[in-house]
Amino acid sequence: MAKLLEGKVAIITGAGRGLGREEALAMAREGAKLVINDFGGGFDGTGKAIGPAQDVVEEIKALGGEAVPNFADVTSFQETKELIDTAVKSFGKLNILVNNAGILRDKMIFSMAEEDWDKVIGTHLKGTFNCARHACGYFREQHKAGNVLNGKIINTVSDAGLYGNVGQTNYGAAKAAIAALGRIMAMEMVRYNVSVNCVAPAARTRLTTDATPSMRAMMENVPPPGEFDMLSPANFAPLVVFFASDLANDVTGEVCRIIGDTVFLIRGWHDVDQASKGKTMWSADELSPVIHRMAEKAGPKPDLMGILGKGLGLA
Repeated sequence: MAKLLEGKVAIITGAGRGLGREEALAMAREGAKLVINDFGGGFDGTGKAIGPAQDVVEEIKALGGEAVPNFADVTSFQETKELIDTAVKSFGKLNILVNNAGILRDKMIFSMAEEDWDKVIGTHLKGTFNCARHACGYFREQHKAGNVLNGKIINTVSDAGLYGNVGQTNYGAAKAAIAALGRIMAMEMVRYNVSVNCVAPAARTRLTTDATPSMRAMMENVPPPGEFDMLSPANFAPLVVFFASDLANDVTGEVCRIIGDTVFLIRGWHDVDQASKGKTMWSADELSPVIHRMAEKAGPKPDLMGILGKGLGLA
């Protein structure tokens, strides 16, 4: 039976642990050759180590796959260019980019330091831009030269950005921006046969246990051996494999999530109601009852914990 990613070359950022590691192992099992990127820092972006990326490379080789490590800091425009070059030099081309690297520095907005904002925005949003910018440049050049690679870019977003979450203004803002970035990239790159999609994980990782105390009780509820683990990061990897494969050649600009055994398709901002006055400017007094009525008619806004609870069968 043919493997879904046979002959494909992929880069996964933040692949040394958690979701990135599971994505890498799943893609290796499907035949992809991989560049395993991980800076090796803590969940807050401090520190550096080569061990996490190197360990995953050894795991892939033990499966009979091919992989090389990379320790680029995704916040660096130059280092991410070298990351793309590593794939081409090591394996002759690049087909797939998975932007997964991320950190957390949760604080309420009134307590957040400038550095906490800059580091989180830099890693998630700028890091995604940096990698995608160089990958898209490569895909465009190859396409114009007659080498159609059917490039795939998969960006990692979060319910914290799609629906909001208290204490995560920096992280949520970055993830919401990445969803918009992915949508626009999909529009711009379709002419070059490149698809761009976003995935929103809900799984047990350092970012949902060590870094997010409010989520810890739910996330650390590990079932007994033999029972399905709704929060295993392995559950999420098949979604990334799908978007990376030729099965998704006709899918672009979408956002999907998997929670345990349930997959969701998420669509973004849209008009929920409207009111016209008739070629006359509104006054603030006139707008008040109209806005209140439309908001009441639209119903309550989505709640992150409610969404997670529903996906886990708790609501």
